[in-house]
Amino acid sequence: MDQLDHGRFGSWSFSQDFCVTCGLCSSSCPASGIDGFDPRKFVRMVSLGLEDKVVEARWPWICTMCAKCEHVCPMEIDIPAMVRSVRGLREREKVPGVLHKGLAAALETGNNLSLPKEDFVFILEDVAEEIAEEPGFEGFTVPIDKEGANILTTIHNKLVNTHTEDLKHWWKIFHAAKEDWTVPSDNWEGTNWGLFTGDDEAMKIMAGRVAEQMEKLKVKNLLWPE
Repeated sequence: MDQLDHGRFGSWSFSQDFCVTCGLCSSSCPASGIDGFDPRKFVRMVSLGLEDKVVEARWPWICTMCAKCEHVCPMEIDIPAMVRSVRGLREREKVPGVLHKGLAAALETGNNLSLPKEDFVFILEDVAEEIAEEPGFEGFTVPIDKEGANILTTIHNKLVNTHTEDLKHWWKIFHAAKEDWTVPSDNWEGTNWGLFTGDDEAMKIMAGRVAEQMEKLKVKNLLWPE
């Protein structure tokens, strides 16, 4: 029992010690097998208190946190939450890929790309102009910072970077439905990397900023595509 209670893992309430190693999590995982990743082995390592090895491993960052494993687990172990908690134990400077830098940029500028406000607005208006050129969408404009709208929608950073065409699908639906909607020009980021990196404080800050925009613009409902 001393081994099972080792380190910070011992205080977690994910029921990892009740894993029966049935393998349902592994068979349902879309990332299973990548670099040897196996959700079942991951749970067992946490259960055994192998804290240093788990925290330094690449496995927690391979997981997509899709939660398929959680839905099929007969012991109801919340594996995605466990993965996120392990990510939170990693030193911030050792968080892989662009996640740490992107999160730092979002906290400083309001979006993961550090995209200036005027550039963001230009991109949105440019996409709106392209829509307005299509039959049936004449005169279409993007409502930015509209007060009293029914819906405020956040924007995934890739939609103003490499996938601007994907903005059109949402906007055309809004137009066809005669929806009253808006996009904030500040703190518009819809990708909360505080959530994905296990940084609770950063997650709360980013989510709080979205809520502040809703209050500022007096918007009734939130559409958070991410």
